[in-house]
Amino acid sequence: MPLADFDYDLPSDRIAQEPAPERTAARLLCLDRARSALGHGRVADLPERLRAGDLVVLNDTRVIPARVHARRPSGGRLEVLFVRPLEPLREWEALVRGTPRVGERVHLPEARGEWLGGPGDGRWRVRLELDRPGESVLAWLERVGEVPLPPYVRRPAGPTAADRDRYQTVYARVPGAVAAPTAGLHLTPALLEAFGSHGIGTACLTLHVGPGTFMPIRGDRLDDHVMAAEPYDLPADTSAAVARARAGGGRVVAVGTTTVRALESAGAGGDLVTGPGLADLFIRPGHRFRVVDALLTNFHLPGSPLLALVAAFAGWERVRAAYEEAVRRGYRFYSFGDAMLIT
Repeated sequence: MPLADFDYDLPSDRIAQEPAPERTAARLLCLDRARSALGHGRVADLPERLRAGDLVVLNDTRVIPARVHARRPSGGRLEVLFVRPLEPLREWEALVRGTPRVGERVHLPEARGEWLGGPGDGRWRVRLELDRPGESVLAWLERVGEVPLPPYVRRPAGPTAADRDRYQTVYARVPGAVAAPTAGLHLTPALLEAFGSHGIGTACLTLHVGPGTFMPIRGDRLDDHVMAAEPYDLPADTSAAVARARAGGGRVVAVGTTTVRALESAGAGGDLVTGPGLADLFIRPGHRFRVVDALLTNFHLPGSPLLALVAAFAGWERVRAAYEEAVRRGYRFYSFGDAMLIT
């Protein structure tokens, strides 16, 4: 399919700059695929929108404060997003805004580094030397880094302390993501307990959200785009919970597109394969879903891999009509925006 098909009109004032006052107060657009029917509610209504026996699967990755401001030896400014650790120790892959050079030193807060090159598209390999001997890079980032908010969330003075809390799910456990699995931002401990009281199970996996999720589609055709792989880990007890839900007639409800990518990657061969793996599927119209039956997701950017995934799951004509309805009714879009439940 041509990329130009995955477009829609969105007034700029629909792009949410702040989260809802309470996580579960976000609005919920419900799309029934079988009937092409739309309904409206709040995220707090989710236990009533799902069924006893369903299994809600969460991505428990934790966003690290991965954005750091740096300088070249000449004084030129750089913005560095530390994406993932590499071997050997203290070497990292990073996305860089600016013009570093191979072999050049870089000045960082309470640290310094050397650029070792990279594959391009702003991606670099950097070797770090921290001021505090024995300190881990993750601990250093917690001290000096900023929350990596997406560029459409504007903070002239930089991210706030509130952003550290609200750009993180309440069940975040394993540090490693450079972007939040945003559908999960709407959930609270009380809502997770309400799932249990309604006979709805919950289970977790981990997929560290990286550039593969948020990089735009290149080229004019979906088939030409290659997604960067993202590491995931599917625990055996989550795989067993999926099997139990299926055996009992329940649905597998993925919270977020990253959860979909992990489950569909693990089940690409027909059976769910537990343990660590790499999610490298670019899910687009034509994909055969083997694991996921329902999806809680936010509203996504035009022409993005995430919108292509949602179009694959629900059909682009249905999704486009739902998005047009959301715009008409004043729903809030993107990371801090409202949510959509597709059943």
